[in-house]
Order: sequence, then C-alpha cells, then structure tokens
Amino acid sequence: MRAALLTQFNSPLVITKDAQPKGEGVKVDVVSTGVCGRDLVIWKGGFRNAKLPLILGHEIVGYYDNKPVAVYPNIFCGNCEYCKSGKENLCENSIILGETEKFTGGYAEQVIVPERNLIPLPDDKFEKYASTMDPLATAIHATKLVKLERDSKVLVTGAGGGVGIHLSQYLKYIGVKEVYGLSSKGRKLEELGIKAISDLRNEKFDAIFELVGSKTINDSIRALKKEGTLILIGNIEGEPITLLRPALTIMRQQKIIGSASYTKAEYEEAIRIIGENKIKAIYETFELEQINEAYKRMMSRQVFGRAVIKVR
Repeated sequence: MRAALLTQFNSPLVITKDAQPKGEGVKVDVVSTGVCGRDLVIWKGGFRNAKLPLILGHEIVGYYDNKPVAVYPNIFCGNCEYCKSGKENLCENSIILGETEKFTGGYAEQVIVPERNLIPLPDDKFEKYASTMDPLATAIHATKLVKLERDSKVLVTGAGGGVGIHLSQYLKYIGVKEVYGLSSKGRKLEELGIKAISDLRNEKFDAIFELVGSKTINDSIRALKKEGTLILIGNIEGEPITLLRPALTIMRQQKIIGSASYTKAEYEEAIRIIGENKIKAIYETFELEQINEAYKRMMSRQVFGRAVIKVR
C-alpha cells in the first residue's frame, strides 16, 4: 500500500508504495487523516522510546464494510483498573496508532484495528471529521477537569492551531462568554468570536488551557489569578518545562492539571457535535505525497487549524 514512512527523526517522510499494514482486528480503508501536534513531536525525536521506521497518523477516518467510520486511536487493554472505570485514556497498557510497529497509523491506505475501536460517522464528510474530532474530544475532556462558569475569563494558548481553534470554539459552545486566544492569527480568531491577544501582560484569567508548553507556560502562570487553574494539554517543542518562579504558584495557590487525551465516549461525543455542525471545522488539506509540505507549514505556524492528509 501507499504510505508515508518516518525513517529518520527531523528528516522528510518517505513515500512508498510497498508498505504493509500491521495490527490486530479488521481492515479500514483510510480516506483522510489529521496531522496532530503529537505527530510533530515524534517527528522531532521527542518520544525517546519511539523506534523507527513508523507510519504515523492517529486521527483516522475511512470505510469499513463500505460504511464511513472513525477510528478511536487508543488501543486499550480493557482489563486494567482505569479501563474498567471508563478511563481508558489512562490505560496502563495503551498503544496509540502509529506510534509502534505493532499498529501502523493513518498516513497510509489501510489500518488494522480492533473492531471495538470503530465509530460510525453520521455522514461521509471525511475531512471535516479528520480535522476536528481529535481536537474537539481533547477539548471535551480538558474542560471537565476545571470548574468553569459563564463569567469565567479563560485563555487558550496556541489558539490558532488545530486543538486551539476548536477548543476555543467549544468553550463558547458550552457557554463561556470571555474566551481569549493567544495567537498571531488574531483577525481569524476574532471572526469566530474569540478575543485575540498577543501579550499576556496586564491580563488575569480564571483558567488557562496551555497547549504550547515550555515556550508560554511561565507567562501563563503569571497571568493566572489566585486559585486559578492551568490545564496542561500540550508541549509542542518536546522540551523540558521549567517553572521559573514556582513561588507564584505556591503563594497564589494555583492548580496545574494534566489532561490526558480523551475517552472513547468523548470521541463519540465530539463526532456527534461535528455531525450537527455545532463547531466549525478549520483545516487545510494536503495529498499524501504533500505530507512534508504539510509538516513544513505546520512547523512554521502557517496552517490555521488542522492539516488533513487526503489518502484517497
């Protein structure tokens, strides 16, 4: 099958016609796959245990038995204490599609996954789902970790990226009135009803959704109110995060909470919301052979929203 292979960190992906899908379960014909910031971190070598070559890509939609489906990307065990309590996002034996040679990912024409990981799609608007279901499920999960009111003042860093733009919209969708986005793409955010800012000085927030990580987290902590909550979702550079002034967090009694992806139920909820057109899908499409251009544009912050790879 056609696929894009990661054969060397920080180097262009290699397009091949001779790849073999690997996995356990049923075969899905891939139509489109979203490019996640997590993929970029792996590409940079940020996952130290990653063994090459890999076929990345876990935001997958396509056909199974001639019906449109999404693939829940977490191959979970179902037996550990977390799986049994409905928290399979914390599964102790989790495998994410595309991150090991056992389960190849969606930068390819086929994937093989357990049938329980398939979710029916409401329609065949594949690019809409590939661009939005992972970011929106991430948003659904992260917002459950903090108490938000209609009058809460909330910030999303990296708000012009794939998770950021859809998380910002979801916050508006659930009724938060004051949603701010830290981004260089201010005008486009404003068109979606998000208050764009480029400087956190003189700002104070009840909650901050930190998507960028090491580059912005200290500015975010300074902009967080007393008893405020920072929800750490991403660290796009894969670099260590250092708190420059931990006394701020101590004296202001702030909370820092990690948010670990999403459950299958949250993925299903995201797909339902997308199908009902409650959230606007923001994305740019690339053919499989253009995947290195997609990576280049994402790395230079030129893609507004999600990059989506059209496999067929």
